[in-house]
Amino acid sequence: MPGQVWLEPWPDDPADHYTRRESVELAFVAALQHLPATQRAVLILREVLEFSAAETARILDTTPASVHSALQRARKAIEERVPPATQQEELTALGDEGRRELVDAFVAAWERADVPALLELLTRDARFTMPPLPAWFDGRDAVERFLRRRLFATGWRLVPIRANAQLAFACYQRHEGGYRLGAVNVLSLRDGRITEIAGFLDPGVFRCFGLPAELND
Repeated sequence: MPGQVWLEPWPDDPADHYTRRESVELAFVAALQHLPATQRAVLILREVLEFSAAETARILDTTPASVHSALQRARKAIEERVPPATQQEELTALGDEGRRELVDAFVAAWERADVPALLELLTRDARFTMPPLPAWFDGRDAVERFLRRRLFATGWRLVPIRANAQLAFACYQRHEGGYRLGAVNVLSLRDGRITEIAGFLDPGVFRCFGLPAELND
């Protein structure tokens, strides 16, 4: 689909404090679309970039009282649209070992084209999207059909990365004796299982991550 329809992931930079905050997760960024422009600007300046109310007021040419009011309304609207547990909370609950185990299990199952093992990692209501394609698969049964019929027609190699403070993978598809970058997958979690795989296919996304275009065998 042409045009700015889909949100895109952004690579984590360990040097940037805000990339480790809940306020850069995909669910939060998606919810921003529902806010009026002023509320959206205030929320980003205050919650993500951590400007003070006075600094935000100067930037937006308004008053600190107006900033406080807009921030309260924005927070309420966001709370109504994001999951009750943030991805940072989900990752913290898993712990370092749990995260490693999940990453290793996901990579192993994907590279082996082991659909049953991959489905074991998903919630029953898991969702698979592939921006910018106007298609998605809701529920584990629908995801299973797509995996079996289409996705694993060729081999894959996965490289773990981080995007939007969430687990993510650079996905390389088998091509002419090697592997060509085909997607950046970002995972959303709930209670230790994967509730969404967002597979971004736009080459412009790949360039943001500085990923090599191909991998050798």
